[in-house]
Amino acid sequence: MSQRPLVVLLEIAMIAGIAVILNNTIALKLWPQGGSISLVMVPIVVLAFRRGWGAGVTAGLIVGMLDLMIAPFIVHPVQVVLDYPVAFAALGLAGLVKLREAPLGEQLGKVALAVSIAGLMRLAAHFTAGVIWFGEFAPEGFSPVLYSFLYNVSYIVPDMIISIMVMVTLLAKAPQLVTRPQ
Repeated sequence: MSQRPLVVLLEIAMIAGIAVILNNTIALKLWPQGGSISLVMVPIVVLAFRRGWGAGVTAGLIVGMLDLMIAPFIVHPVQVVLDYPVAFAALGLAGLVKLREAPLGEQLGKVALAVSIAGLMRLAAHFTAGVIWFGEFAPEGFSPVLYSFLYNVSYIVPDMIISIMVMVTLLAKAPQLVTRPQ
């Protein structure tokens, strides 16, 4: 019997735990309706590269559900689904970009692309929830669409930039942590 499925499940559990810790302890939380700058993307993206997008999405889903239990901001059931499991599961989509055997420069570009795609998918989930349910927080005369976009971009883009820098450093200095095990 192969131990591979068990190893993957253990990695998903460990990565989810690390991501939750990073999202709730080492985070800059300045936004009144939720959102923070943290390193939550990094472990999920690492797992997505190592074990594929399915494992990454699963870990992200677990992170979203745990974050919901730890620090919920609930306005509506659909908002909960978009802001927690969907937004964090989207980070696992970074695994759709394959590193394969390529020169380091090409791999670094692919890592930046993958983190950007994952971050934009997360942004789409938070933006949608924001337009529909958090538009009431927009200043008088301010478009809820523009408000949601600016609000969510203000923490997700810095999160993406930091995550890209960390992932590029990890890939350059410790590629065995990021690439698929043989």
